[in-house]
Amino acid sequence: MVEYERTTKKLPTMKSLDSDKKAGKSGAVEEATANDNNGFFKDNAKIDFSNVKVEPLFEEEVDFDTFSKSDFRAVKVKECVAVPKSKKLLQFTLDDGTGTDRTILSGIHSYYEPEELVGKTLIAITNLPPRKMMGIESCGMLLSAVNNLKDSEDEELHLLMVDNHIPAGAKLY
Repeated sequence: MVEYERTTKKLPTMKSLDSDKKAGKSGAVEEATANDNNGFFKDNAKIDFSNVKVEPLFEEEVDFDTFSKSDFRAVKVKECVAVPKSKKLLQFTLDDGTGTDRTILSGIHSYYEPEELVGKTLIAITNLPPRKMMGIESCGMLLSAVNNLKDSEDEELHLLMVDNHIPAGAKLY
């Protein structure tokens, strides 16, 4: 019988080959998120709300039953172009989850360039009757938030953009 010599050496332990990469990546993601200057998920402590005015829009005119008929959906921007002969209008081609492209026109060109909106997930009211603008039928309305700039009568507009993980057609309640 052969005797095996026992050793007091420690056996090597296994570790994931990409554990260092994952640790570095999560740290980089956290740092990028903390330093994110695009306004998306920015810490509220860093946002100046001192000049925000809340207006009582249509408080007397819209009852709950009317409001609840509005169909709010997440829509994905497939294409966005400036409407010829218009300084304000952008024409959006949207995926609303139905399999048929939806066209919505919005007067936000002074706030956004078309190319920066392609690929974004926005919120729209999708059951409004079609309305022609500049000869193009707009089938819905994109939602945005508007407020006055600090120490000014000028307004700034923020198109409501949500997480791109939300699928096209997701209904808001």
